[in-house]
Amino acid sequence: MLAGGAYPAMLALNLLPAAPAHAFKLEGSGKGKHIIILGAGLAGMTVAYELGKLGYHCTILEARNRAGGRCWSIRKGASETETTNSHQTANFDNGLYFNAGPSRIPHHHELTMQYCKELGVPLEVYNNVNESTYYYSEGNGSLSNQKVRAREVHNDMRGYMSELLAKAVDQGQVDTSLSSEDAAKVIEYLRAEGGLDIDKLYKASARRGYLEAPGAGNKVGSVADPHKLADIIQSGLLDPDFYNVAEYTYELQMTMFQAVGGMDKIAQALEKQVGKSIKFGAEVTEVQNQPEGVKIIYKDKKGTQELTGDLCVCTLPLPVLSNINHNFSSDVSRAIDFVPYIQTGKIGLQFKRRFWEEDEHIFGGITHTNNELTQIFYPSNDYLSKKGALIGYYNFNEKAKAVGELSYKEREQLALQKGGMIHPQYPKEFENSFSVSWHKLPHSLGGWAVYSSDDRNTHYQALQKPEGQVYFAGEHMTYLTFNRLDGRGL
Repeated sequence: MLAGGAYPAMLALNLLPAAPAHAFKLEGSGKGKHIIILGAGLAGMTVAYELGKLGYHCTILEARNRAGGRCWSIRKGASETETTNSHQTANFDNGLYFNAGPSRIPHHHELTMQYCKELGVPLEVYNNVNESTYYYSEGNGSLSNQKVRAREVHNDMRGYMSELLAKAVDQGQVDTSLSSEDAAKVIEYLRAEGGLDIDKLYKASARRGYLEAPGAGNKVGSVADPHKLADIIQSGLLDPDFYNVAEYTYELQMTMFQAVGGMDKIAQALEKQVGKSIKFGAEVTEVQNQPEGVKIIYKDKKGTQELTGDLCVCTLPLPVLSNINHNFSSDVSRAIDFVPYIQTGKIGLQFKRRFWEEDEHIFGGITHTNNELTQIFYPSNDYLSKKGALIGYYNFNEKAKAVGELSYKEREQLALQKGGMIHPQYPKEFENSFSVSWHKLPHSLGGWAVYSSDDRNTHYQALQKPEGQVYFAGEHMTYLTFNRLDGRGL
């Protein structure tokens, strides 16, 4: 979001070569020019930070009373009021938090990594892929309504698929131009990949775990039997809820990182650089291109205010911008009004002890379900400390919509009830919670933009160009977004 947010605006302002870079290398002078930036999220603050180096005078208007936008870590004292819910305040212990917005930095997001280095934000490894986590499928199959280790499903399916393909290659049933020598090499690879025996049959191995782990002395250990392929299928464990997205999606492949102490540390580092330029509690109501310059109308505690500048960089989410008066062209107006944003929500749960580590040997990673929880995220920091907070659900679309309609207390009860099916320790160890439905937060109204292929050719292109003296920036101005409606990746 950081890399994609400010980058197109810099390109549009002719301040940056088109080639990607480890850091912005801007040229020119902005002395005497006033830039109005709408939104103090990562994109908005990055624009102010970089343009400030060139001598531009920047004013950032931020409707919230905090910086960071969707880069928001929930810790003690964090508060929010949703459009259909009352005010809530987080009561986590000092030092505990969860990232309500982005929580992972891919290793190939060069600009984000560069800013963390430049601004002195320490990083730590984020464990996104963990074979010790669970799959939990509610249904009628023999493996339904019970937690199954991810490694069991992954290795069983890898074995069965390798067996099927090896047999097909061996029997000449695959339409290839392979020589007999090449076919033999493919079969050997499949045997190694799937853990097949000499007869090209899948038998369980230690890859999928043990019934009894090996140890010292005469403790040899015993390997668990594989799940039957039919049972895996009939239990729904091959359904889209359990596709192995994290391992295969480019954006989610290891190595991944997170800011030490919470992802809002990145926002705090940027705010330290540009904080004097931010007007908090300034809710924009109108954006007007003028024959020369731009006029912004906003509301604050003192009433309605007017601000003029030479240029405007608008980083507001499109659903928010859609409710603001403007004099943009029809193509840009359509893009603002019709690009959908995903409905998504998270809940953070604080527990008295880190039972997922102590009892179940889960250190980071994600448990997947086909119920309203969708995903449970385990923290990749402070391992084996006394207490911990995990993300009790991270859901999308219809599931997020349904959960978002609940009260805060009802969301908590849902997370505990469904999560307790996987972790029976929940009732005894639970202390408190804080939930966020992004599509119900007044100054976000959604998680991120979701573009179809047609949208990329029309609405997306309309926003790439300056609209008079207004330039657009933010996560909706990049291809570094999730492109599938289920929010699970590219």
